[in-house]
Formats: sequence, structure tokens, C-alpha cells
Amino acid sequence: MEQITTPMTARLMDRPDWNYLLREYYEMYRFLSAGGSDRIRSHMRIVREAIGRVLKTNPMVLQRVPETLPVTTHLPRALDEGRERALSPVVRCLDRLKDELSWQHGYDRMPRSLMKSYAYAELAGPRGPIESHEVILGLVLFAPGCTYPAHSHSGITESYVCLSGAVSENHQGVYGPGSLIFNPPEHLHRITVSSTEPALLAYAWSGRREDLSHQKMVLTPRRR
Repeated sequence: MEQITTPMTARLMDRPDWNYLLREYYEMYRFLSAGGSDRIRSHMRIVREAIGRVLKTNPMVLQRVPETLPVTTHLPRALDEGRERALSPVVRCLDRLKDELSWQHGYDRMPRSLMKSYAYAELAGPRGPIESHEVILGLVLFAPGCTYPAHSHSGITESYVCLSGAVSENHQGVYGPGSLIFNPPEHLHRITVSSTEPALLAYAWSGRREDLSHQKMVLTPRRR
């Protein structure tokens, strides 16, 4: 669904809450560990440098129509949990802006199993309140017990940073607050969420401008 946007008179520097949030994303991608991985370190640098350029250009902030979905009933709990965790500065910034977020499903054909257990909100990007064509930043919220089916991104390098809760990807490791998950282009990944708490993840996409602008969200069909 295409969102309605109305230009605001204020630019990013005149909207302190949005400016602080973008700066916290910058710091997150500056100080989180790459675990010794050159590929992850390179992605983090690309994301950080793109955020720096957005901050420098001081773009107009667009007013997206606020949208809630069934899963956003879990957002207060996710924010409460995140305030006590490793990335509490990011979570506190999000708490200030939670009523301005536009939560979406993003699929033309939404699996019934995800209708009440998943949503994302773009913060910066081609369709975000903060316009950017070289990086996409956002949030993903999962309800307890959610299974996000296998999917991949064409031409997109993706990272998730866990703000609260705990998730597993492809059943390989458990990622709690402060952890980073790295998905190179075309990498098939499936996410499962703790059965007791929601999970709130920050995400960043990097890639060519045309890939970021025209990415279509498609889930991989189940094999029979």
C-alpha cells in the first residue's frame, strides 16, 4: 500500500528526535563488533558512511501516515525490555518516535501465519520519513513464537541488530540484545523468535540505488 507523505517545513536538524535516532544508528554501526569478519566490517563501514552523508545533507523529514498492525501491541513490551539492554540509547530514541512510525507488512500476498506476528517500519530510505537512496534503515518487530519464513534479498546486503528479545537464524546460534546478524545478497535465511518475549530488531540494507529502490519482498515457497 502506497503511503501518503506530506513535506514538513523542518529539516532533519530541526527535528531533534529523528536526528538523534539517526546518530544512534551511526554509533551502533561504529562501535558494534564485527567479530573479526572483514565482510561484516566492510558492511558496517558502508552503512556508517552512508548515514554520515545523510546527516551532512540535512534532508527534509517527511510525515508518513502513522500505521499500527496487530503485532504492534507487543511494541511497549519490546521497548520496555530494550531500555535495560545493551543498546538502550537507540531504544530510548525509538520510544520518543513510536507514535510517528508507519508499520507495514510489505507483501502483496501476506501469509496468514504472519498477519499478527510481524511488521516492519522504514526509518530512512526511498520510502522512509528520512529520504535516502544509498541505505535503508528500519525496524522489525516479531511477536513471541513467530517464525519468519525463508527469504533472501536480490542485490542487498542486510544486517539485523537485536535491540530486545532473542532470535535464531537458520537454527544457527541465538542472538540477543547487542548481537548483529549478517546476510549477504541472495543468502536464504529464516528467523525464529523466543516463545516468551517479542523481538525488536534494527536493520540496515546496503546496495546499489536501483536495488534499494525496487526491492520486492518475496518469501520462498515451501517445498512439498
